[in-house]
Amino acid sequence: TLFPYTTLFRSKVWKNENNLVPAIIQDANNKNILMLGYMTKESYLKTIEIKKVTFFSRSRQCLWTKGETSGNYLNYVSSEIDCDNDTLLIQAINKGPTCHLEKYSCFGDEIFSFYKLQTIINDRREQKTNSSYTSYLLDEGNKEIVKKIAEEANELAISVVSNDGRLLDEAADLMYHLQVLLVANDLSLNDLEQALSKRNK
Repeated sequence: TLFPYTTLFRSKVWKNENNLVPAIIQDANNKNILMLGYMTKESYLKTIEIKKVTFFSRSRQCLWTKGETSGNYLNYVSSEIDCDNDTLLIQAINKGPTCHLEKYSCFGDEIFSFYKLQTIINDRREQKTNSSYTSYLLDEGNKEIVKKIAEEANELAISVVSNDGRLLDEAADLMYHLQVLLVANDLSLNDLEQALSKRNK
């Protein structure tokens, strides 16, 4: 949820408009930490306005939109403030590496996860190449994908019942095909999480 910037201004965060506030940047998709920067009231307002994370550079003493040179922008999603009113948590989606060392984040490369797999599947979809199994499934569409899901679900059930030691392998196959189905239908893991969240009441 977008944290209203007016609320931030009424708080103690920017009692002094030049006050520097630590801003933790978090991947809006997988919740990994991408980097830490500092914001003034002006840089925060610019972030809200252009929807790209903008910091105040302490070395250059000026506003700095992340990616303005490299093109690796942090596309703003939402923001929150902590309980002490002195630190921001910014949700963003990184376009390209966040770190100047060409790494996913300033804390290293992305750990493989379902979100990483989702990115790979999306890349296969955008590349429109038939050289991979994922591209083949996406080209064939829902009918072929759900056929594979049914096969993998059956193999998982057989693995559990027979106790053949392949439970994790078969579960991984099923989850992969399920994610291909989501991407093929313009859905994401976030959409799936929201659907599950509605049930958790």
